[in-house]
Amino acid sequence: MTKTLRQSGTLIGFALIILFFAWQLPDTFLTARNLMNIGQQVSMLAVVAATMTIVMVMNDFDLSVGSMASLAGIVAAVLFTLGYPVWAGIGAALLVGLLGGLVNGVLVSVIGILPFVATLGTLTVFSGLAFRLSDGKTIFGRDIPAGFSGFARGGLQMGDLKVPFLSLTAAAVILASWFLLEHTSFGRRLYAIGGNREAAHLAGVRVVRLRLLAFALTGLGAAGAGLMYASRVASANPTQGSGLMLDAIAAVFLGMTMSRQSEPRVFYTLLGVLMLGILDNGLTQLKVDSYVREILVGVIVIAAVSVATLSRRRS
Repeated sequence: MTKTLRQSGTLIGFALIILFFAWQLPDTFLTARNLMNIGQQVSMLAVVAATMTIVMVMNDFDLSVGSMASLAGIVAAVLFTLGYPVWAGIGAALLVGLLGGLVNGVLVSVIGILPFVATLGTLTVFSGLAFRLSDGKTIFGRDIPAGFSGFARGGLQMGDLKVPFLSLTAAAVILASWFLLEHTSFGRRLYAIGGNREAAHLAGVRVVRLRLLAFALTGLGAAGAGLMYASRVASANPTQGSGLMLDAIAAVFLGMTMSRQSEPRVFYTLLGVLMLGILDNGLTQLKVDSYVREILVGVIVIAAVSVATLSRRRS
């Protein structure tokens, strides 16, 4: 398999998926309304995947992003039920995400636990906290302020189109992550750590501190996605973010198969997110059972990880 074939193969597959759904759903799939709907649907995943890219640049993982998203939504909703204003609930949820990310960073970079093990452990801790705070129930109805749930229903009117605020928020996070990784010394040092951690340390890069910060940013992104989801469905439950982790990892690895250096890049991660979103949207419109979608995502993850791993090994 040549590098050119690998890179173009994923893009060709992406194009074939779009053509297939356009052929099967000629009246609905490529309409402006449906494309806007896809953009809104993938907003939460885009935020998690973009910030997940930051830790995966260093060959690290964060398996706790889904449970962190759930916990953040629950924290905000619980504060709303206690009568706190919207800004306080959002601020507290983001703070929880930041602190959760820092805990992951300490476990991985200071104590030296493998990222897979450390974040698998915190996944269960965050999930348990979400269940404890909510008593295992969904918080909805009058407990969720209209100002909070209204954000997801609102948008920026551009001619005949209304661009959802959720999509604009995701775009802002993607741009910020892209700028951070591609145009700052912080990003260049993260790539140096991912290339050779020991060499980066010997060159004077503060590996421990940067890994700590990267995990904190990923936790912050997960909390933001949890808030966006809670706003969209006007409720919060302790399992609402459970599907985000696998999809985010799938999106980053899909992006890596398209990257020239087989490295995580925010732009290619976005293509991976769109690929998953289009697949999900098309299958839903075709009324394909949800378990088929889960199987396809699993197959895509295995294929993308295999291609990315083989490519990096050869390069």
